Amino acid sequence: MYKIILIAFFSIVIQSDNEPVMSWSESYRLTWEDFKAKPKYNVSAVATTASGITFGFSVKQSDSRVISFTTEVEAHFYPEQSWYKADRADNHVLGHEQLHFDITELHARKFRKRISLLKITNDIAKRLRATHRTINKELAAFQNQYDTETNFSRNIEVQLQWQAFVKKELDKLDDFKSKS
Repeated sequence: MYKIILIAFFSIVIQSDNEPVMSWSESYRLTWEDFKAKPKYNVSAVATTASGITFGFSVKQSDSRVISFTTEVEAHFYPEQSWYKADRADNHVLGHEQLHFDITELHARKFRKRISLLKITNDIAKRLRATHRTINKELAAFQNQYDTETNFSRNIEVQLQWQAFVKKELDKLDDFKSKS
């Protein structure tokens, strides 16, 4: 007899059931109209992109043995949690924010690749959760490094270097890109 166990995990940004999300797409670039939250004037930031990796999986078992598993990994942008200060934001800042979303997609691709290398074992659920935790830690560190090295987009030369680097890394993992 087959038994299916369905487990879903959501990370980085927790969303409510009714909160709109945008999935990363190669053909769509963010616009300021996508940033719906009220700006935070008590911080020095000009804009904030709320994005994260949504992850779910199901495991199929037969006689207490795992026989298969499926996963779903998406890079999402959360408009209701993303904001900008209209009086200080420009296209350069928007490009910086877009790259934050692109970095989320890059890590979703890395996650999909790691999942593709996993073998079916009885502890697959545990290994999927561990891989998910690891990729989220790497994503957070990468986002922080990006902001630090670009000085939150103020260092234009380094910003351009990051754009080229992320594009190259996305291209390397093209086989694992989001389907949307």
